[in-house]
Amino acid sequence: MERLMRNTLLYLSRNRLAHRTAKRFGLRLGASRFVAGVTVSEAIRAVTGLNEAGIEGTLDHLGEYVETKEAAAEAAEACLHTLDEIEKAGIRCNLSVKLTQLGLDFSAGDCRSHMRRIVGRAAEYGSFVRIDMEDYAHNEPAIELFQSLHNEFGGAVGLVLQAYLYKSEADLDRLAVYAPNVRLVKGAYKEPAEVAFPDKSDVDRNFIRLIEKQLRNGHYAAVATHDDRIIDSVIRFAKESGMPRSGFEFQMLYGIRPQRQRELAGLGYKMRVYVPFGRDWYGYFMRRLAERPANVSFVLKSMFKS
Repeated sequence: MERLMRNTLLYLSRNRLAHRTAKRFGLRLGASRFVAGVTVSEAIRAVTGLNEAGIEGTLDHLGEYVETKEAAAEAAEACLHTLDEIEKAGIRCNLSVKLTQLGLDFSAGDCRSHMRRIVGRAAEYGSFVRIDMEDYAHNEPAIELFQSLHNEFGGAVGLVLQAYLYKSEADLDRLAVYAPNVRLVKGAYKEPAEVAFPDKSDVDRNFIRLIEKQLRNGHYAAVATHDDRIIDSVIRFAKESGMPRSGFEFQMLYGIRPQRQRELAGLGYKMRVYVPFGRDWYGYFMRRLAERPANVSFVLKSMFKS
């Protein structure tokens, strides 16, 4: 039953009619639990509060799968504005970007141009941009663009690899020459068994394998998980291997396990929270529900109250 619910939610995350319907409710639908707001100023306030608790942030101006050059250009300007506002506010925060938001699906050249501007601006500020990984169809284009941008801007750009894909370990090996800053995640998209581990236990084992390989290589690992078993495994491996805490960080999502976030920060581990904002929140919100279908009851209550 839970798998059926998860698959349904992932399907709805890409459904345009459901998207339009949800927007009528706005963040009252329950998305405000996971989304910091619709404006960059709201997002900056959220990160400021995290910084005061010893936690870093990464901002994500929500949006994906845009269909016009104008929409992609508008998204690029929003990313540049976000970097400007981060710099102006002086907060401890970087930026995450989805390539389909910048037109990857219809113009790889435009997407590359937008990303060069965004990563270039981050480099000017001494900041950092992470290329978010999307579904399998966009995996190789994202890796190729990361390689190109890293050749030009070095450590101002990073990438995400997903543990549920069979190919991720080989990807980590071929990217080792860049000494990349990699966010390692389990993966949140529905993929066929031809390309992804269907069983959670296999995903978890591969996740730990990727984290340990990245750390053994001496490359920075951003471990994005809410799973205490994974967190404890990383802490134990780092201690036993003599890995410095400066070589990795933990990452969690805005609105999920805030107490645990503060606990890890209080123990001296670098903790970063992924803070999404913007009007195009629907797809992101539905994937969060798919990760834990029990949250659907929370949404239904929110709808009833509204």
